[in-house]
Parts: sequence; C-alpha cells; structure tokens
Amino acid sequence: MRSLGYQVEAFASAADFLAFPRLGETACLIADVNMPVMTGVELYRHLIDSGHSIPTILVTAYADDDVGSRALKDGVLCYLRKPVDEKHLKCCLLAALQHRERPGD
Repeated sequence: MRSLGYQVEAFASAADFLAFPRLGETACLIADVNMPVMTGVELYRHLIDSGHSIPTILVTAYADDDVGSRALKDGVLCYLRKPVDEKHLKCCLLAALQHRERPGD
C-alpha cells in the first residue's frame, strides 16, 4: 500500500487497532480473517456496533465460503483469498476509498 502512495498504519492485534487514537480517520481497514483473540469478522462487527463505519477488506489463507458470504452480507467490501491478487486488491481499495468519500459515511 505504501508503494501505491498511501499512508499505512500496521497493528499487532485487533485490540491495538481499536486503541488507535485516530481510529475515526481510518479510510480503509485491511485485516486478516484469522487473528488471535478477535477475528477480522469480529473486528468488523465490533467497529459497526460501536459506530465506526470503516470500509473493510478481509484477507485469508483459509477461505471459508460461508464466512465470506456472511461477511459480505454484513457489509465487508471484499473477502480475498491469499495469495492476494494485486489487481483485485487495488480494485477493492479504490472501492473502499470511494465508499468512504461518499456523503453520509
């Protein structure tokens, strides 16, 4: 993402991200589905439940079609399998940034 010119913040855990003082300024979240303590799906739901509508892209090495379908129905923008196709990731990122810029978001 940095090579594409975007400012990037990396976090060791979902809890670290949730404690980020500029959480509300986050334009897009890219998270792994399988993280310790809180999964990427749980993180996304927590954000929504707490009023943070951050466009989210989930990635996973252990794709589960049921999990992916539910996540997309819940509003996750993209559910990508690893290894992630760079072109697909770029498309998802652009969609996330356009989503974030729409009035009312």
